[in-house]
Amino acid sequence: MKNISIITILLILFGIGSPQAQTVNPEKNNYLVLSKNIQQLKPVMLTAVELAKQDGNNYGEFYLIFCGKTVQGILKDGEFLRLAKQAKEKNLKIFVCGLSLKKFGIDPKDISEIIEVTENGILDGFQLTKKGFITLTI
Repeated sequence: MKNISIITILLILFGIGSPQAQTVNPEKNNYLVLSKNIQQLKPVMLTAVELAKQDGNNYGEFYLIFCGKTVQGILKDGEFLRLAKQAKEKNLKIFVCGLSLKKFGIDPKDISEIIEVTENGILDGFQLTKKGFITLTI
């Protein structure tokens, strides 16, 4: 719990990489989830769908960034890739941290085109938070 608080504070103090380059509407409700567990994709996707219903015209962007050791499972987990395709169809944008890929020896070219690679997922989290994204770290 202490680590989540520290990461959240760090995210608030800093900014983001690839997702930051994307245009977002600051007058909409924009969401970001930073996760270290690919098993969280399904519940995050269900949450995004429900928030889109609840927010209606106020719903903006929903980004999910995976960082850490969990990136090793992205290449091997067929269920994850199936869910990632469904998530993309529901306008949930999935990113994987390039620093994490590098740390675990994964070539970004091996990542499915469904998932975008961002250079630094933590930096991206900070930058999106500064842009007003509602942020959760799980």
